[in-house]
Amino acid sequence: MTDLQNREHCPTLDELGAYIRNPLFPKFCGEVMETFSCRAAAEFSACSWEKGWNVKFKKAGRTLCTVYPRENYFTVLLVVGRKEKTPFEEILPGCCPALREIYASTREGNGQRWLMVDLEDGGELYRDVFRFLAIRGAR
Repeated sequence: MTDLQNREHCPTLDELGAYIRNPLFPKFCGEVMETFSCRAAAEFSACSWEKGWNVKFKKAGRTLCTVYPRENYFTVLLVVGRKEKTPFEEILPGCCPALREIYASTREGNGQRWLMVDLEDGGELYRDVFRFLAIRGAR
């Protein structure tokens, strides 16, 4: 089993998928990379808030989102910055209640909101994550 705290071994996406044990993870990774022509890179974070391995999806040097592996699901960090705020708030009323609640309960700091979205299935929340990524990927 992959040890997310072992800085010495950089896990592959397949190893992270085996850790997560949810078929949505490889689907998500493939869709993000194909849809936004970006790359995925496992990175180790020493941050005390979320220490361990994560996956950053980057396009043109900019992070579209960061994925934190969990057992049976994964968490996607969506950063709503100044540039994304207005277009995101325009689509927010059409988003699922779960994403609207996450947005409403996340405090803004330095002009950003860091939304932590847990994905377990390919339902409405999954669709809405891609709606946000389309905004961020266009910037």
